[in-house]
Amino acid sequence: MSSTLVIYNPAAGHGRVQVQWSQVEQTLQSSGIDFKAVATRAPLDAMHLAREAPEKYSQVIGVGGDGTIHEIVNGLLQASGENETIPLGLIPLGNGDDFAKVIPPEASIGGKPFDWRAAVQKIVRGQIQSIDAGRIVGDHLRPGFGDGVHYFINGMDVGFGALTAQNFATTPKFLKGLSAYLVAILKTLIDYPTLHLRIQLDDLPPFDQSTTMTVITNGRCFGNGFWVCPNAQVDDGLFDLMVAQSVSRFTILRMIPKLMNGTHIHEPIVRMYRARRVVIESDAPLVVETDGEIPYLNTHRLILDILPKKVRMIV
Repeated sequence: MSSTLVIYNPAAGHGRVQVQWSQVEQTLQSSGIDFKAVATRAPLDAMHLAREAPEKYSQVIGVGGDGTIHEIVNGLLQASGENETIPLGLIPLGNGDDFAKVIPPEASIGGKPFDWRAAVQKIVRGQIQSIDAGRIVGDHLRPGFGDGVHYFINGMDVGFGALTAQNFATTPKFLKGLSAYLVAILKTLIDYPTLHLRIQLDDLPPFDQSTTMTVITNGRCFGNGFWVCPNAQVDDGLFDLMVAQSVSRFTILRMIPKLMNGTHIHEPIVRMYRARRVVIESDAPLVVETDGEIPYLNTHRLILDILPKKVRMIV
């Protein structure tokens, strides 16, 4: 029996995995890794495969982007009952690969993640680091995603970023990487709401906030190169938050370069926080983005807790 399950998503990276899979497979074989490879065929396939993996395999490798890893992390944490997972490796071939940027050695701000060949060498070495994950309990979880509990490994947000993630799904397939995200941002600029949230951090009193975008992260970067929480650490047992006030289209455009180099944190319209637990409430329904996916479309209340060092990553 193979010791490693490789889950690859042919559609990831707007088909990038499909194009490069034969090379990846050959490199894994020539590196002496004993594995079985399974392709996903539909959304949530990776989650189901990962949930069953610990019964037969000692580790899982995900080939794809942030969405693929998101599904695998959900499956592994479901299988472990929120205890430590079996090791997870990542071969980044998605559009953004933002989570890959925080796996040691971390990319510098504005930098790119390690390439897939370097990822194979990480898997061969087998060095493990336990990192945090986020747990969400909310109403109106989309069908198929689970029983009301959902997880993320990199970050989640409500507001502008979540709507941009929705719009990204409709960008033309010939657009890849940052260009596809910028087109999605421009589409979102046409019509985006101001959110009126009540936010509670740990045991502090809740506060009301009008916001264009509120982001809660484990990692430092999302949206293919937007370093929203540049000081976050994936193993410190804390969420990092960026809460942006309600702002105009012009201000959003002015902020984009700052978000791409992490200097927005000094802007007066932005507040940065850290917490182990976050509660978000809204009278209006919220769209929620987690690791590039949209598990909630009409939620009104979210409870987020950090799960310290529950995901064992191959670094």
